[in-house]
Amino acid sequence: MKSHLLSAPRIALQQSQFNSRAPMKKNPPSPPKKSRSARVKANANDDGSRPGTKRPRRERNPPKALTLRQEPGAPDIEDFSFTGEEVSGARASLLEWYDRNRRDLPWRASNGGGNAGNAQEDGDGDGEEEDRRAYGVWVSEVMLQQTRVQTVIDYYNRWMLKWPTLHHLASASLEEVNEMWAGLGYYRRARFLLEGAKMIVTGGEGFPRTVEALRKIPGIGDYTAGAIASIAFNEVVPVVDGNVVRVLARLKAVSANPKDSATVKKIWKLAAQLVDPDRPGDFNQSLMELGATLCTPSNPSCSSCPISIQCQALAISRKDESVTVTDYPSKGIKTKQREEFSAVCVVEILRGDDSFASNSSESGYLLVKRPDEGLLAGLWEFPSVMLKDEADSDTRRKAIDHFLEQSFGLNSTVCIPVTREDVGDFVHIFSHIRLRIFAELLVLRLKDEMSFFRKHSKKTLTWKYVDSEALSSLGLTSGVRKASVCYDSEVQEKQFAQMFPSKEEKQIKAIRLTQSRISL
Repeated sequence: MKSHLLSAPRIALQQSQFNSRAPMKKNPPSPPKKSRSARVKANANDDGSRPGTKRPRRERNPPKALTLRQEPGAPDIEDFSFTGEEVSGARASLLEWYDRNRRDLPWRASNGGGNAGNAQEDGDGDGEEEDRRAYGVWVSEVMLQQTRVQTVIDYYNRWMLKWPTLHHLASASLEEVNEMWAGLGYYRRARFLLEGAKMIVTGGEGFPRTVEALRKIPGIGDYTAGAIASIAFNEVVPVVDGNVVRVLARLKAVSANPKDSATVKKIWKLAAQLVDPDRPGDFNQSLMELGATLCTPSNPSCSSCPISIQCQALAISRKDESVTVTDYPSKGIKTKQREEFSAVCVVEILRGDDSFASNSSESGYLLVKRPDEGLLAGLWEFPSVMLKDEADSDTRRKAIDHFLEQSFGLNSTVCIPVTREDVGDFVHIFSHIRLRIFAELLVLRLKDEMSFFRKHSKKTLTWKYVDSEALSSLGLTSGVRKASVCYDSEVQEKQFAQMFPSKEEKQIKAIRLTQSRISL
């Protein structure tokens, strides 16, 4: 066995499997092929061309709904406009449904009740109240991006308790904001919130009140700007998120790729046609609420939908059993996540008289700060290194040893290793990366504590030493928490073994006790 600079007794652990394979979805059987003459005839009927002429090139693997034959005089299934009757009907139906069925969410409570979008008309639209409302909408909309509502509720409540106004947030540090955001993912959103708050407060003109002005704030795009402007300031503008895209694509049977730029523009055009001029904020929320609760991606509740009578996708599915509402919008091809590997080392430094007892109350842990740019920028984590591939334990330990020596000068001359062991591996998923992390525990004692901490406190590498109590209260990323869980599980397993030893361990302990008495 190869030795390392910080070698210590190794304990082999059974590694848990965190990932599982999902069953593959079976494709429906293909319809029987037509003869060449039948295809030519069908072509002539479909596009009006003469038999034998060259057909226009078709999209590869189009959605099933595109192969449907339309009845004479029927509206185009990709009609990107509403009639006046459709607009008035959709507005009335959606707002009535929303008033009766909207979820009770904390950010809506700050919007003034059931007619939140009419703050200005109702006379309570003073500047301070509007700024407070806009701030709450902004925070909630940013948190809700790529995150489930139930997850966001607790984060939103804690955030507003700590920073109830824009001015409170502007005085916070990035580290405080990251700690509060820990676990929500996509940490760039938190940094943009802080930067935007500082920019608005520094400008001294209050919260921007129009989409045009809001778009100038870092991190605020078309959707967030539309949500804030319509909900907080009653501006008659649309919002388009994933829920709205799904609702409108089904309402108008839009089978085009919803991520195509031309299709996106047409979806925004549809949304702009529908916005209610009296209650724009409530109407926009009604569309999003419908998509989140009834018009879901895989299991829509069409029988409960307030606008099902206008839904062209539902009408088509009732005429052709091979088509379902969930065929709309078309499913884009997902980008395959790249696989990466990392080694994480939970470094526990023992202090005090009982310096060889792991999990001592006086022990602490090393944390390092990630670079200010890139993935998880500016966040705290255990010492870690990236690996070229799925390396073995010896290779991982050599990489960690090199990092610890280069960063902290930790080697066999300045510390005494107490134990070192692999504590498990797990998979952490990012939007574009599937990161497999190998975690290990390294418990050590410094030969000269004062000299070590005095020397490295002056270095440019950003790091800190925290005790177990501070570690548990820190805002850590999900990946760091998973590594901490691996470590905690190992400690608990050892403590359990000490409290309830096996029969063999009891026999060995009895033999050793007998031998010691004989020697005396």
